[in-house]
Amino acid sequence: MKANTHPDYHFITVQMTDGTTFQTRSTWGKEGDVLALDIDPTSHPAWTGQSRMLDSGGRVAQFNKRFGGLSLKKG
Repeated sequence: MKANTHPDYHFITVQMTDGTTFQTRSTWGKEGDVLALDIDPTSHPAWTGQSRMLDSGGRVAQFNKRFGGLSLKKG
């Protein structure tokens, strides 16, 4: 087996959307880095059961802005 093929596995701090933090081991970043989450189980609709608009300027909104006035009617 080759030496030094595995990534560095170290402690990082994960910050949830509500501000709570916990430490875990990961290969992400460097030792002591803080990983700030945008979506987690406290804010994701799949776990909370509430619908929340995360991206108001998404691809569907851009499509409707460009082509919303078109129709398929013959006339």
